[in-house]
Amino acid sequence: MIKRIVAVVIFGSLMIACGSKKRVSHTKKTTERTVKKPAERAAVKEYKQEESVLYPLPEDTGDFVQFSINSVEEYIASFADIARFEMKAYGIPASITLAQGILESGAGRGSLTQRTNNHFGIKCHTGWEGDYDFHDDDEKGECFRKYNHPMYSFRDRSIFLSTRARYAFLFDLEHDDYVGWAKGLKKAGYATDRKYPDKLISVIKRYGLDKYDQEVIKTGRIVKKEPKQYNFETYVVKKGDTLYSIARRYFVTVSELMELNNMKSSDLAIGQRLTVKAVKK
Repeated sequence: MIKRIVAVVIFGSLMIACGSKKRVSHTKKTTERTVKKPAERAAVKEYKQEESVLYPLPEDTGDFVQFSINSVEEYIASFADIARFEMKAYGIPASITLAQGILESGAGRGSLTQRTNNHFGIKCHTGWEGDYDFHDDDEKGECFRKYNHPMYSFRDRSIFLSTRARYAFLFDLEHDDYVGWAKGLKKAGYATDRKYPDKLISVIKRYGLDKYDQEVIKTGRIVKKEPKQYNFETYVVKKGDTLYSIARRYFVTVSELMELNNMKSSDLAIGQRLTVKAVKK
């Protein structure tokens, strides 16, 4: 049984504790699998902390904890609480969080999610120090983040969206503007499916997920985010660089990079100097 923790200390330490850079099939802790049945998942909902906007995460015991979910409704019941708390802490609509989780994870039943507890299809990216696994996506054998508990995936996704420059404009939207968020995620390059916004909106409407946004808004306890500040730097193109690889390095979209440099084509030359935008630390 997952022990109740009193407060979240530093989530980053939890994520590092999730594993080393070794392939998941070779790490000791991932050999043990704990499957939580519906009756047992009720205990997870005890992790509420009314005086804090951060949802206290379960203790990382080193075991791979997986939820047994049989329907979309069960998925929503399992993760609505953390979606609301993540909205309070990061300003991401709970409806969008749940809809993305449902789509990206197959309501918790997708093969990638079953192996990794990755509910949002987040790839490793530069700087990821946690455990990982490989999965065919846009390309064959891509690296995806792996978590020992599903809720670590929810927190990591909040951090991921709130610290990437390309998603910054989304946090200027109204807290209940799930349509704007759905379209904005596609615009920022979260997904390649051109119908991604429509799919998110359809899931939200079908299951009435926007009610969770209103519940949070009524509490008046959404943390106000300070406007992000950016540095404009110069990047010198090296052999093997592409606009896509440079955009990923600075967490912006290719179109944003092209616009920033008044580029009409994606052709690059070694030694070419590009202006890039990075979040000021």
